[in-house]
Amino acid sequence: MMARLQLWTTALLVAIAASVSLAAAEDSGLSVVGAETQHPAEIVKKESHPILFRRKRAWLWNSIPVEEERSYDAPLKIGKLRSDKQVTVKIFELEGEGANTIFIVDENGDLYVNRTLDREEKSEYHLTAKMYDGNHKLIEDDGKFVVHVSDINDNAPVFPGTYNGSINERSPIGSKVAQVKATDADDPTSANGQLRYSLIQDYSAFKINDVTGEITCRVNTLDRETRSQYVVVVKAQDLRGKDTGSTATTSVTINVEDINDNIASFTRRTYELQVPENHRLHEKIDTLELEDRDEKQNKQPRFTIPSDTFDIKLSRNNDGDVILKKELDYETKSSYSFTVQVRENLANLRYPADNVNSAVTAAQVNIKVLDVDEPPSFTRPIYHFTVEEERMVTNIGAVTAIDPDEPKKRIRYSILDRNCPIIINPTTGQLSTREKLDRELEATHVFQVKAQEEPNGLESFVKVNITVKDINDNKPELSVDEIFICENDHVGTVIGTLRATDKDDQPASFTFSLDNESSNFSIRDYGNNTADLVVKMGPFSMDDPQDYSVDVRISDGGRPVLTSVTKLAIKSCRCDANRMITQCKASPVTMGVSVQALIAILLCILTILVIVILFVMRKRLQKDSLVSMKHSGEIHEQLVTYDEEGGGEMDTNGYDVSILSSACHDGSLLRRPDHHPHPSLYARVQKTPQPTACKGDMAVMIEVKKGEADHDRDGFPYDTLHIYGYEGPESLAGSLSSLDSSSTGSNLDYDFLSDWGPRFRSLAELYGVDGPEYYHQY
Repeated sequence: MMARLQLWTTALLVAIAASVSLAAAEDSGLSVVGAETQHPAEIVKKESHPILFRRKRAWLWNSIPVEEERSYDAPLKIGKLRSDKQVTVKIFELEGEGANTIFIVDENGDLYVNRTLDREEKSEYHLTAKMYDGNHKLIEDDGKFVVHVSDINDNAPVFPGTYNGSINERSPIGSKVAQVKATDADDPTSANGQLRYSLIQDYSAFKINDVTGEITCRVNTLDRETRSQYVVVVKAQDLRGKDTGSTATTSVTINVEDINDNIASFTRRTYELQVPENHRLHEKIDTLELEDRDEKQNKQPRFTIPSDTFDIKLSRNNDGDVILKKELDYETKSSYSFTVQVRENLANLRYPADNVNSAVTAAQVNIKVLDVDEPPSFTRPIYHFTVEEERMVTNIGAVTAIDPDEPKKRIRYSILDRNCPIIINPTTGQLSTREKLDRELEATHVFQVKAQEEPNGLESFVKVNITVKDINDNKPELSVDEIFICENDHVGTVIGTLRATDKDDQPASFTFSLDNESSNFSIRDYGNNTADLVVKMGPFSMDDPQDYSVDVRISDGGRPVLTSVTKLAIKSCRCDANRMITQCKASPVTMGVSVQALIAILLCILTILVIVILFVMRKRLQKDSLVSMKHSGEIHEQLVTYDEEGGGEMDTNGYDVSILSSACHDGSLLRRPDHHPHPSLYARVQKTPQPTACKGDMAVMIEVKKGEADHDRDGFPYDTLHIYGYEGPESLAGSLSSLDSSSTGSNLDYDFLSDWGPRFRSLAELYGVDGPEYYHQY
């Protein structure tokens, strides 16, 4: 109600000012477009005169206020267009924003608004007025004026959302916490859009600036440990905070941030801890818990511990973890006791810590060491011994381990490497050699000894290093380049330099001499481990069949002194004046075979011998199998073909060939074109069918056997050995052997053999007249 009254009062004042302006304008003789007066304007038609100068008139126009959000049942008159011209007919036209739509003018110059206006949508409309006479002749030129939409308080303040703020505890008074800001769509130049802020409740810790909305701290005693968060409600009100203004509220969450204003305190004054004696170094034993009301990042304790066996490090929660620094031994010391102190750096605080008087900054720590069964402990971390080579040593030395626990247990020793040449006494740990050692083969022996508590207790290991001491047990060896003599070498010529090597480690002093006196050569020893071979007597000839050589004796000068004798061959050559070889006598070929080559040859011979034996045994087994097959019932029913000539008349004594002869006489064995018996198993391999033999007893028997063989799937192949179980009569054909026959030929006709099939082809070709030509078809 008050807002409407205020708007009405404002409009009335504006109307009065407009009336005064119009009266002043009329007194000055200017045309005016203004508010409606008591007398309507008369329009006088302007006459046309040939000589007439129109006086320029200007529109005097003030802004016309129109109240927003006003409801109209009909167009509302908001002003009038005036002119002092005495014109009978006046015609007005509007141009500009909203002309003839939102704003209209009638024939009397009255200005109307057609609809409700919203200042927040558009606060001003710029229009232009023109006036014409009845002949549509311009009388008054452009008159610009503005329709101003008057604001009313039709919009409430709006906050964009909630706010969050933060402040450190113990911050000084006036410290900024947060700032809020609301918006109002009303005219910001009027009271409708001017806001004021306030806190709904009376907060003793915070206050707000009513114009800027800045929230500040009004105390310096904020304590996060007492209260870590505040939620305040802020109100925004327009009309400069008057009770009639519209309001909006929002919440502001204020977090009190932690600072290090509390010192760490032990939760107990005495800590009782236990630790086994085999606890690993640098690992945690237990934790000394601390109480600190600050957050973790501000929990910064510093420990002081008077012990060189234990240490304290910060845990994940910034408590104190007790760490083992040195190994423990229950048998040496079974308990520890010390005092741990804790403190914090509070130099940055302007006030004392909250719990400075109640914190426990020193605590007694008692640690009890627990006994643990420990493995045997060797007296040394590694054992070193020396043994002379080529000797059996029974007392190299001893390894010793003890049981650190109480009571002491017996220790048993063993060597892990079963191939080690050293053995150990399992009870005393005494080391001795299993065999003689050779330094030249292996100079050091390294192995591990295991010590284990009896019977099957804990065990430990130690490394043993045995160095083999060298003795003079290797003979010296001759080292020389190829030595030759020239035919023209004279007495005293040096033909080669002798040197020697020794596998022993001891320094050697070699001496050289001839083992057998030589008539042609001598050795000149220089005493520096070298010697020269010198011509004693010459000359020499390549035609001399004699081969030259000397036996060189070398002594190493060691203890004991060892010597060696080496036969040194000397080559005979022809040389030029500079003793450069031009031709040498061929050296005798020595048929020497190395041991490796001899072993390879023997292996080859042995392999060949084994192969031969296996081959003979295979043949023997095959022969035995054939003999056994001769008496087998599964074979004597099979057929067999022979590709060799029989033994002669002895083959005909076993059966009667009269049957075959009679068969031939009756023509049964002759070839007949119309006779096509079923081919046997062996006849099927031929390209053309062959006639069968005549049907005598032998032929019938053969056909039966053929049929049985054809249908016997378990039978042997046709090319294996078969035995006939039928003994036929004596053959009438007589003997087929040529042993007792003459060279003139036989009076018998064997052409019938060609009718017996391909099995008798060989006989037919040998004894038949036209055998080869006849059997070409087979």
